[in-house]
Order: sequence, then structure tokens, then C-alpha cells
Amino acid sequence: MKKFAMAAGCGILAGILATTQVAGPLLAQEAEKATVYEQLDLFGIVFERIRNQYVEDVDEGELIEAAINGMLTSLDPHSSYLPPRDFEDMQEDTRGEFGGLGIEVTQEEGYVKVITPIDGTPAFEAGVEAGDYITGVDGESILGFTLEEAVDLMRGPVGSDILITIVRDGLEEPIDISITRDIIKLTAAHVRKVGESVVIRASTFNDQTIPNVMDGLEDTLEEMGGLESVNGVVLDLRNNPGGLLTAGVGLADAFLEQGEIVSTRSRQSEGGDRFNAKPGDVVEGLPMVVLINGGSASASEIVAGALQDHRRAVVVGTKSFGKGSVQTIMPVQGDGAIRLTTARYYTPSGRSIQALGVSPDIVVQQPPRDPEAEEEETEETNGRSRRSESSLRGAITNDSLTEDEQEQIRKEQEAAEEAAELRDEDYQLAYAIDILKGLTAIEVE
Repeated sequence: MKKFAMAAGCGILAGILATTQVAGPLLAQEAEKATVYEQLDLFGIVFERIRNQYVEDVDEGELIEAAINGMLTSLDPHSSYLPPRDFEDMQEDTRGEFGGLGIEVTQEEGYVKVITPIDGTPAFEAGVEAGDYITGVDGESILGFTLEEAVDLMRGPVGSDILITIVRDGLEEPIDISITRDIIKLTAAHVRKVGESVVIRASTFNDQTIPNVMDGLEDTLEEMGGLESVNGVVLDLRNNPGGLLTAGVGLADAFLEQGEIVSTRSRQSEGGDRFNAKPGDVVEGLPMVVLINGGSASASEIVAGALQDHRRAVVVGTKSFGKGSVQTIMPVQGDGAIRLTTARYYTPSGRSIQALGVSPDIVVQQPPRDPEAEEEETEETNGRSRRSESSLRGAITNDSLTEDEQEQIRKEQEAAEEAAELRDEDYQLAYAIDILKGLTAIEVE
């Protein structure tokens, strides 16, 4: 009997413990819900106090929008609320045409930071650089403004002028830059020949990027006489702020025969996506160099990371921006939308680029431009003609080479001079071209 009683007692005790273990999480969840409801009640109380007692009349819709935006921006720099006008502007951006200055910006520790100026836009032409901090607009400090408020302040009618105050690393004092607003018509990508190399410049990733690359590549290869006349490809992703994930995946896929391009992982383990390359390399395995810098972000980092991990390209330049998160645009009632960070992306090797960026295989800094020195050099060169033995009156001829051989040497000398000029104009690109020449020379040997 004693043994039975003891066993029964243990059974009752086990039953009590089991009940407590089940009830514990339920009670915790209920308590958590109660706390959330209390906070929502608090929000309602504060909203009513502002609406009824603030010193001036307030727009209730704007107040709620500000609360929603504050909730989203507290999460990370890339989550935000898009009012109807901003949502419409964002859709225009992905189509490749919009109004403004032509800069991609983010917010960092309360400051508006330029990710990159977009090629050929008013901001680019005015001298705005990646990494600049915008501290004022038309003489008004924007410290403490939300990113959306600062962007709204920089918007304005096409043709109107704006004065932005810039703080730049390396400069002791802020500088003012005047910019005239304009319609920004983006050419997402263009292709050209430089010597025996093909240079693909992708400035953004939108619906036009892949068609621009494919059409430009076809025309350039036809001009050069086909792939057999090309020593390699330079993919220039410098100052490319990213854009559509699908466009970035498509561009990487164009140069990969197989394998993973990028994977995304959300909060739910089953919520990730994996993007793989389809068979077919549009340049049939020609050597590649990818150029990146601190203005290369998001989708451009996906492309550079994929080509680097698959050893398909040598990555040259400086460390990229380090935006390794995915934002999903979710339309909401009232014709607006929320931009919410929903996942991180990972390169084929499984590394996250978030806050770290893509590290180039070969670090090459772009020397700062010195317009005064360039002007002096141009004047000096124009002031005197280049003299050589062949330019002297009565110089004897070279009798060891045929006319065709001499003509070939002259062409090689001209190509070398063009390469030297390119180094003055764009040192990083010239470095990339030199790498392709070296790789081709190794293959020939």
C-alpha cells in the first residue's frame, strides 16, 4: 500500500508539473499580449493629447504617417514608410527615369550619407562623391531630420537650383555645392571597346540593365570582329548603388555556366530563396575583371561576390559598401507602401556581406583628381609638339624592318600612349585593362 501510495503521489506530482509546463508559456504569451495592448492604449492616449492640446492644429494623417515611419526607421536604415508620392517615385526609379539630383543616399548615425552619385546626373557633374555627408540644404541644417524629410527637402521643380552643404573626409571645412535639379534619365548600362578589351559599365540595376548590356555587347563585339578579337571583359560596378535583385542575378548569370549566384535567408528558416545560374556564358569564358568601390552596394555586391566566389573574375578596386540585406516593398491601404527589411543575402560561399562589403582581390585606390594639375599638364603638352628622331629633317630610315613591320610598331606605340592617357583619366580602369593583357599573355605562352 505504501508503495502504491508513493507511486500515486509521484503520478499526481508529475501531473502538476506537466500542467505547469504547459500553462507557463501560455501565461507568458498572455502577459506579453497584455503588455502590447497597454502600449497601443498608450499610443492612443498620446495621439489624442497631441491632437487636442498641441500648440497648433495638426494634420492627423501626417501624424499617423510619422508614427508609422518612426516605427519602421527604428528597425534599420533601409526600412521605411513610403507615402503614395514616394511609392510612385520609387516605381519610376526602377523603370529608369525620375526627377531629382541623381544621388543614392542612406542615413548613418543621424546624418544623410551619399552612397553614390549616379553617372551623368547633376549631382555627379557638380562633384558630389560617394561617402559625402549632407549636413545642410539651402543654408538650413538637416541634422535630426529623418531620411525621408531630408529627401523631400532636396526635391523640387526641374530647373531649380539647390545648395547642399557637404562634409567630406580629408577636408577640414564643409563645402557648399550648387546643383540644378533635372529629370534623371538613367542609362542603366553601356558597353564600349577599350583597346582589345570590352568594358561593361553598369551604373544601376533596373528593368533596363540586362537589355542594355546584351544589346551593347552584341554591337561592340560586332565592331571588334567577334569574341576571338577580344582579350577579356571589364565589368565596372563602381558607384553602382544596386536596385532590383533580379537584375543583379541576371547579370551574374550572364557570365556563369552553373552554380549558385546568391541565397537569401529570412527570419523563418524555410523562408529563404536560392538563385542558380543557367547554362551559358555570353563571353564564352573570356578573362574578366570586376571593378568595385565604396559606392558599390546591394545588387552590385551580389554580382561581384558571385563572380569572385566562382573564381570567374578578378575583383579590383576598394571595399564595397556592405549592404547585404533584402528589402521587400509591401503596398498598404491608401496607395502607400512599406519598405521592410525581410532577409539577408549570402554569396555562393555562404558569406554575408552585411556591414563588411566585398573585399577586392587586388586593392587599387583611385588617385584624387587635381583639376589644376590636369589643366597645367594639358597646356604644357599643347604648347610644344612631341619631337623624335623621325621628325628631324633628313633623318635616315630604319633599314632592318619592312614597311609593314614598322607600321605595326607605330600602332603598338599609339596603343601604349592611349593606355598611358587612360591611366591619367581613370587609373582603376587602366589597371583592370592591364590585368586582362597580362592574363592573355599567360594564356598565349
